[in-house]
Amino acid sequence: MKSFRKFINKRRQSYQQSKQGGNSSASASAPAPAPASAPAPAPVQHEVRAAAPANNQQVLAQAAPGTLQVALQNKSSSSNAYAYITGLGINNNNKPLFIQSNGSVYYPDSPSKIQSQLQADVAIPLGAPGNTVNVFIPKIAGGRIWFSIDAKLTFLLNPGPAVVEPSVSNPSDPNFNINWTFTEFTYNDAQLFANISYVDFVSIPIALSLTNTQGKTQTVPGMNANGLQTVVNELRAQAQTDGRPWDKLVYQNNGQALRVLSPNNLLVGNANAWGNYWDAYTQAVWNKYRNEDLTINTQAAAGNLTGRVVNNELQLGQAGNFGMPSAQDIFSCSTGPFATGSNQARNAVIPRLAAAFNRSTLLNTPGNQFPNGSNPSMYYLDKGTTNHYSRVVHQVQKDGRGYAFPYDDVVPNGGQDVAGTLFDGSPQLFTIAVGGN
Repeated sequence: MKSFRKFINKRRQSYQQSKQGGNSSASASAPAPAPASAPAPAPVQHEVRAAAPANNQQVLAQAAPGTLQVALQNKSSSSNAYAYITGLGINNNNKPLFIQSNGSVYYPDSPSKIQSQLQADVAIPLGAPGNTVNVFIPKIAGGRIWFSIDAKLTFLLNPGPAVVEPSVSNPSDPNFNINWTFTEFTYNDAQLFANISYVDFVSIPIALSLTNTQGKTQTVPGMNANGLQTVVNELRAQAQTDGRPWDKLVYQNNGQALRVLSPNNLLVGNANAWGNYWDAYTQAVWNKYRNEDLTINTQAAAGNLTGRVVNNELQLGQAGNFGMPSAQDIFSCSTGPFATGSNQARNAVIPRLAAAFNRSTLLNTPGNQFPNGSNPSMYYLDKGTTNHYSRVVHQVQKDGRGYAFPYDDVVPNGGQDVAGTLFDGSPQLFTIAVGGN
């Protein structure tokens, strides 16, 4: 799984680092499961655009064997909305691909220099509000469906080829002042897996629906049309309450809030942005578990690991010792004691311990078991110190579900999904609505 994630990262680069031609990591949000072994490469399907049927439906191409119908719905108030579909072609040696507006698949060649232009227009116009565009996609790993409102996005290429994706943390990115968002998915021989990701930022509302071949439908309704403004208002109020830079997460353009960044993204431009925010909480946690057992339910081969704080480190048997995390470690879930490595037991502890910090459940969970001792009603109750970005993002979702920090998919055994994921082994129709109306 981890090696496949690294492979996807090499084919996906952010604009922020691409000027040096270096690889960047993909979004920190949890990826879909790795695809099954790919069969021999299949020829690219180039098909003509079909006539648009009635009731505001457009079909960009007829279905080919092994493809999935994707419905792109314009639920915004703009007639200038665009979609983009990117990923790695599982049946074509995992080459980067785009789905074009005529329904064909575009596999870009490797350019000779960085920051090269695409040789195709990969924007899919969504038409007037209420319109739906249908497209058929092949098997795709590391997929994203991007949306922009009132302007097209710019994707570039580095040698490889590696797709240079839009960035919300680099002011020189040509997409920086455009209103855009994305959802993540993988479609392979095993299943379609998708989620709404707020790990990097919140902007345009997205809703997901997945119908399988038996007619069963799963949904993730996302935010209302005013969801972003609610997040803005709540975080500005929180900044007034505790004096921390929650209001700095709001990015405005021409006086209007364009997006809200995650706390981790605020660290990109200012490594000390959060200072000692978590220090009192982590110290209280360490003090508690000097005298009480803490159990991590790894939900993996390591089983339940129990330990205490000794010599100022949380000692968890085969998972090793964990130092006290900093604000950067907690918000990123990937540095300091939360950096993964070759110890599989430790790698299973990290998501669960990091999630417990972000949700502030380490001081108020009966039995001191994580994650099995808590549930969503207990998350973010410590209003003095918690991940308020994640708290508010969940608050504005119609059903409370959305991926708000890197390990937001951690749930108790048999617990309810809070990350807004969909998956099915027999998918028939994957619908993504943008705009919240």
